[in-house]
Parts: sequence; C-alpha cells; structure tokens
Amino acid sequence: MDDRAKALLKALIERYIADGQPVGSRTLSKMFDLSPATIRNVMADLEDLGLIHSPHTSSGRVPTPQGYRLFVDRLLAVQSLQSSPLDHLPSKLPVSDPSRAVTAAATLLSNMSQFAGVVLAPKRSQIFRQIEFIRLSESRVLLIIVTPDGDVQNRILFVKRDYLEHELIEASNFFNQHFSGKSFGEVRAALKQELSSLQVDISKLMQAAVEAGTSDPDVDETVVIAGERRLLDISEIASDMDRLRRMFALFEKKTDLLQLLDVSSQAHGVQIYIGGDSELVPLEDVSVITAPYGVDGKVVGTLGVIGPSRMAYERVIPIVDITARLLSNALSHNKPAS
Repeated sequence: MDDRAKALLKALIERYIADGQPVGSRTLSKMFDLSPATIRNVMADLEDLGLIHSPHTSSGRVPTPQGYRLFVDRLLAVQSLQSSPLDHLPSKLPVSDPSRAVTAAATLLSNMSQFAGVVLAPKRSQIFRQIEFIRLSESRVLLIIVTPDGDVQNRILFVKRDYLEHELIEASNFFNQHFSGKSFGEVRAALKQELSSLQVDISKLMQAAVEAGTSDPDVDETVVIAGERRLLDISEIASDMDRLRRMFALFEKKTDLLQLLDVSSQAHGVQIYIGGDSELVPLEDVSVITAPYGVDGKVVGTLGVIGPSRMAYERVIPIVDITARLLSNALSHNKPAS
C-alpha cells in the first residue's frame, strides 16, 4: 500500500473504533483533501486486499481481522505511559500476599480497560526440598510437597493397596536423600535406574508421587478472570447470542485461555491476538492483549485484557504493559529471602 492508502485505512479504523459505525467515503473526504470518488477507489483497493469490508446493512466499511492486524502492527501510535492516568496504580497491588496480588491485577486490568482482565497465575514450583507420605485410608495417601521457598503443596494419591507406615517412611526417606532440590521431571528420569533396588509396590507409590508432582493443579486456580460481564455492554458481542454463549464458554472452560496465555509467556513484551486472525483466539470480533510478568527477571506467568476487536489499542496496551510491571514488582518484593 502507498502512504495515502495507509492514512485512509488508519483514519477509517480509528473512526470505527471511536463510534462503532461503518465509515463511508463522505466521512473520510471531510478528513482528507481528496474527492469522494478518489476515496471510494482507495477503499475498493483496501477491500480487495481483505483489510475492510462492507456490512450488508450499510454502504460504509468496517475493518476485517486482517485490517486490525495491519493497524496494530504498522500504523498504531501507542500513548506514552508517563502521560497516562496510570501513575497512581502502584498502590493497587498488595505485596504481602502473591495470590491476592494476582487477583488484584486481574481486577485492575478490568477496571482500567472496562473489559475482562485475565491472569495466568505463577506456576507452582516442581522443585521440592522435602516430601512426606501420610496414610489417609486403605486406598488414599496424602503427598505433602515442601518447595525450597517454603511453599507447601498437597496432592491426594489413589493407591491400589494399603501401605504400612514404615513403607511410607521408607519412600519419603528415599526421595529426600536422593532427590531433594531436584524437579519431579528430573526424578522421573532418575527413578528408572533407582527403583530396581526397591520393592515393586513401593516403586509404584513413588511413580504415582512423581506423576502427581508434575501434573498441573486445578486450572480454575491457574487462570484468574475478572470483569467478564463487562463484555455484555459491548454491542457487537452482546447482540449475537451464539457469540455470547461461545464467549462465556471460553471463560468457563478456561483451557483455551490457558493455552493462549501459556504461549504468550514465551514471547517478549506486549502481544496482540485478534480473533479471526490468530488461531489462538477462537472468536471473531474479540482481541486479547497480553504481556508476561516475572519474579526477579524470570517470567512466571502472563496477564492480559480480553475485549472487542474494536477497542482503543493505544489506550489498552499501556494498561497491560504497566500492570505486568506492577505485578512483577509486587511478586519480586514478596519473594522470601534465601
């Protein structure tokens, strides 16, 4: 595209984001020193490129997912953080409790953007300092995992026979003597050689412990969402009942969100996913803006905003960016001394 086509596309998308109405050539001709005929020709070229289209109810044009993608990648001017109304935000995130900080970050994202805020909580450590097995019943054993920073995690193991107390102590001692300070993934590989020296039934118990230690805890605790009902106020989403059902199924199921946020954690900086353009966002007319956050420079999770593709990206991007920094600071500040 030449500069004129880019300028017209940018103006059309900004106008559509502002008022939600299809944009016609007459509206654009008032903004540019060009005739309506010239603008119609350029808009026809943009439509041929798949960047805009005409809804059947109007002669005006609206952006396609590909149009939004080009807009955010090449035409968008993001507001400076220094001049934004975000300066007072550091007081919003508690530093004394990591779980409260994560929940507060999701709420802050929603309140500031007026859309849904979502946070992929930090993955629980798979490295253990000490473990202990406690008999609960003939078929259940409690696995207690203590991480190097003192976090205590509990898992229920369903076993096929009743273990005696001395057997559970033997298994605990073997783990703690041979594998303390390692991850359960490392233990899984090492156990193939070590288990031959143990009783078969004890080895099955230890293999069950490794599987429980490497499994992901409840997804409901992993993905924190706030403000999803704000999306009911967005006409292009709320007016389509099928889209609305699929949207709330996304929030209820969470596994698609978990995949999206997990992929985002491997990227650097703010990422923008536009429905219809990104396979990771299963709904058209929906965009997700994400950013990773970390502890002492190491990425531990991702947060973001879910809203309509017709959103003010230049305003929402700084909100996501600075909230990721605030959560990183809160969690780093809360990190226990070693």
